[in-house]
Amino acid sequence: MHVGMSVVFQNPDRARPDHEVWRDELKLADMAEPLGYQSVWTVEHHFTDYMLAPNPMQFLTWVAARTKKVQLGSMVAVLPWHDPLRLAEQISMLDILSDGRLILGIGRGAALVEFNGFRVPMDESRPRFAESAEMLLDGLERGWVEYDGEYIKQPKCNIRPAPFKSFKGRCFAASVSPASIPMMAKLGVGLLIIPQKPWPEVEKELAEYRSKYREIRGEEAPAPIFAGWTFVDKDAGRALDMAHKYIAGYFKTVLKHYEFASSHLATTKGYEYYGKIADKIAEIGEDKFVEFFMSLQVYGTPEQCYERIVTTRERLDSDTFIGVFGYTGMPHEEAVRNMRLFASEIMPELKKLPPVTETQRDVA
Repeated sequence: MHVGMSVVFQNPDRARPDHEVWRDELKLADMAEPLGYQSVWTVEHHFTDYMLAPNPMQFLTWVAARTKKVQLGSMVAVLPWHDPLRLAEQISMLDILSDGRLILGIGRGAALVEFNGFRVPMDESRPRFAESAEMLLDGLERGWVEYDGEYIKQPKCNIRPAPFKSFKGRCFAASVSPASIPMMAKLGVGLLIIPQKPWPEVEKELAEYRSKYREIRGEEAPAPIFAGWTFVDKDAGRALDMAHKYIAGYFKTVLKHYEFASSHLATTKGYEYYGKIADKIAEIGEDKFVEFFMSLQVYGTPEQCYERIVTTRERLDSDTFIGVFGYTGMPHEEAVRNMRLFASEIMPELKKLPPVTETQRDVA
């Protein structure tokens, strides 16, 4: 099994200077390769305390220059906020600089504050994503772009420096809304999953995605990647306490950033599914909703964390786990301890797990 880590640059309530948060997260990224992590990931977010990570490709270029082996993952580049040609150039350049180590993650975004900041109507995000993704992925395969869509009007233009290897098999998309699943199959991308929904829903959507993928592309879909907010401690009681403080605390920052308790998502085209979250929060209360998210993440003793990851791996038929070790204003020393203990006690056992094969995967 492949094991990676992600840095997310959270600064809740602007408790510290932003540059200090960045310096500490850079130290975590520097630890990854020496500790045996196989990939380093980051996110894309703008304008708020939620995550101070406006340019994944720039950060990953820094990582590439300081490492030799780790793969470099975007979790994710939000396509409606980018000129897809300019992004294609950045992706190609980073892939060349890193000798082909990039794993490209893409998505469409869901935070009104970010769409407003970029002056992009949020209700256009799904068609903008579809057009941008089609142009971007086709362009990276053939070395030039051309597109005549409703939103993207791109005359034929070369990508320089030219891409030197295919992105097939190393491009993934984040998808929360079930309506996006067929689009991901059509694009030929894998799925990047952060457990946050009831497992029966996830399993139903995965089955639909795999079926559509076979129908459209005539081959099996890639094994998904999954990420988990992680807290490991040799003391089970302390791990639980810290999960309540930091993992549950993280999800409260999610609710604030995305305004999930607001009614605007239910009336925004393409976000009707997200609007149901507000209904669920009203039904069961925010505390229970946060507890549910926490229950899906990775916390406990090394043995408990291993079992949580393996259980999720088996549900998803996944070959890749990405751990997030510092978040919600966690002290840097705690994040370092968390990441080191995971590397020494859990990661070696995960790496022993055999890859998911098509014969193992339930494709019914």
